[in-house]
Amino acid sequence: MKISNRPILLVDDDDVDVMTIKRALKEINVANPVVVCEHGEQALAYLADPDSERPCIILLDLNMPVMNGIEFLQQAKQDERIKSIPVIVLTTSEEQQDKVSSFSLGVAGYMAKPVDYRRFVDVMRSIDLYWTVSEML
Repeated sequence: MKISNRPILLVDDDDVDVMTIKRALKEINVANPVVVCEHGEQALAYLADPDSERPCIILLDLNMPVMNGIEFLQQAKQDERIKSIPVIVLTTSEEQQDKVSSFSLGVAGYMAKPVDYRRFVDVMRSIDLYWTVSEML
């Protein structure tokens, strides 16, 4: 995430989680702007808008109103313009089926949102490290 200064698209309807993710990213010195969409439909509209800057990565919650994360993935991964953007699922869902569905729809990673803030920072750090290494390849 540090190599490119393109935005990070965060698709999450929980204000507390959004604040926690932004705070954790700031703490590990990720300077990319964060664009927040509250559900999958809003995220698809953002991604389809030619005036929107293409994100370097999408952080996706699964449990959202209007269009959940799995429904978002089903549509996003069929769209040639956006299917190559890496998606990391960040969710409270413990459902094995959600994990299986996410990976079958081509996500780059799946991480449970830890309740403890320090562990949350560690999760963000591992996503940042993964993404930084991936962009260098």
